[in-house]
Amino acid sequence: MTAILICDSRGKVREIVSRVVSGLPGVGQIDGVATTEELLAKYSHQPADLVLVGLERTAPTGVEVVRRLVEAHRRANVLVFGIANDPLVVASAIIGGARGYLRWDTVWPEVAAALADTLSSISVPTPRQPASLGVQLTSRELQVLTGMSQGKRNGEIGRELHLAEDTVKTHAQRLFKKLGAQDRAQAVAYGFRRGVLI
Repeated sequence: MTAILICDSRGKVREIVSRVVSGLPGVGQIDGVATTEELLAKYSHQPADLVLVGLERTAPTGVEVVRRLVEAHRRANVLVFGIANDPLVVASAIIGGARGYLRWDTVWPEVAAALADTLSSISVPTPRQPASLGVQLTSRELQVLTGMSQGKRNGEIGRELHLAEDTVKTHAQRLFKKLGAQDRAQAVAYGFRRGVLI
């Protein structure tokens, strides 16, 4: 059975997340902690198969949680969750060692499906591997991704590149596919992780 550890300072959020993951197949033990120190102590004593870390309004806190956990336990499998207003925050969490990001403003069945997919992929923990360097973006796609990493909307990127907004959207969709990303935040995060962005 899979053990899950949830880290978020908000008790209500921990309750909601616990209810969501408790319905997933194969999930056994679910624990929750409020602080980084509690997380490190709990994980050291009883490592979980998956750690869920909330990106709160004070988002750098969640990023720091991920960084400290992965530095102490390289084999830790961590996902961050929340409503990311800043793709760079998500990118920082990915760079710090998180496996991915769950958008908490999507519909619950999609969140549950993403969690189930993650759980199935970590049934046997393995050491972290270097990110693939095989992603090849066109110069336009890289320009669009760079604009996204700076928090710019498609219209702003289009004006800077002298492109129609629909053209920017087309480039964005192509780079999403190449990076295996579902949204802007994931694209930026994966761009940093795979060395496409620096």
